[in-house]
Amino acid sequence: MRMGHRREIGLAATLLLTMLGACIPNPDRPDSGYRPPRDRAEPRWRDDRPRADPRDDAPPERYEPHRIDERVSALPAPPPAWQARPVSADAATIDTTTYLVRPGDTLRAIADRTGGGSEAIARANQLPPPFVVRAGQRLTIPGGRYHLVRAGQTGIAIARAYAVDWSRIIAANDLTAPYTLRVGMRVLIPGTAGGVSAAERAKAFTLDIDDILTGSEPALAANQRPAQPTASPRRVLAPTQALAEPAQLTSGFAWPVHGKIITRFGPGASGEKFNGVNIAVPLGTPILASADGVVAYAGSGVPTLGGLVIVKHGSSWTTVYANASQLLVRRGQAVKRGQTIALSGDSGQASRPEVHFEMRKGRTPVDPQRQLPGI
Repeated sequence: MRMGHRREIGLAATLLLTMLGACIPNPDRPDSGYRPPRDRAEPRWRDDRPRADPRDDAPPERYEPHRIDERVSALPAPPPAWQARPVSADAATIDTTTYLVRPGDTLRAIADRTGGGSEAIARANQLPPPFVVRAGQRLTIPGGRYHLVRAGQTGIAIARAYAVDWSRIIAANDLTAPYTLRVGMRVLIPGTAGGVSAAERAKAFTLDIDDILTGSEPALAANQRPAQPTASPRRVLAPTQALAEPAQLTSGFAWPVHGKIITRFGPGASGEKFNGVNIAVPLGTPILASADGVVAYAGSGVPTLGGLVIVKHGSSWTTVYANASQLLVRRGQAVKRGQTIALSGDSGQASRPEVHFEMRKGRTPVDPQRQLPGI
């Protein structure tokens, strides 16, 4: 072999040994930290459990619970309870008469026989509960227009059918909380019969918060009890089912959002009265339930308030949340203090993203700033 060939072979061997040495780790040499590039990066984390929801693939720190409820608002909502059973203005008008009680008569039987309302007869004759009548007793049957309540009908639907404020019907019938109507009850309709059409009567009726609080529950049949609330927004309470509200308040109250109060409770500069406060917040801010309770209404039936949620808490307390862009709860759903029930918006008459918030004790609005710590 010639000297040139041996030199070339030696150089090739030296080069090969040098390359192999670079691939063998040297414990005496510090790691530079360099790693060769890969075709595809490793996932940040991995979980081989079956996936029921594609959002489970997101890292836990990015998971936002209220996004689950956003899917609920896309489900078809049932009509309000007062639209489920239309009411015909078929009240019977009777004159004031007297009635001689017969053996075996009851107050309800007398009402059915005369066409008057049993509650109105009891008031006119100062009959105390349990409204026992005696044979030979002479009763005054007060005259007026009496509407016979059918299954599923609500106070709002009755008031709308006659174009009469529901508050006037409450007063005329001396109704008290919880303003429960019963099937077969005869409700006295104040005023005189008019010759307007059903469409004109409906247009003349204006819905407000007090109507929903006192006249939105369907009439109960004899011995029927209201439905208990559900914890799931997917189990929708039928609009013809009356809702059982909490008997007692089980938690304290808190602000539903934190922001700047731009409208305060009480009389305004132009003499109008504000039954709550308006709080300016960014669009889409989660609105939290102020206390434990049951959703009595979720919808947009009051045009000036836009997206509206009403929660009853027991002990005669109610809270109102309005101007929402998205509603995340349903009527009949039980909620906990701090639970997201809606997202803020500029619906209704709001000119900017805000939350209209009210607190009521019975039918009386109270100032939230006097009830809650500083916002």
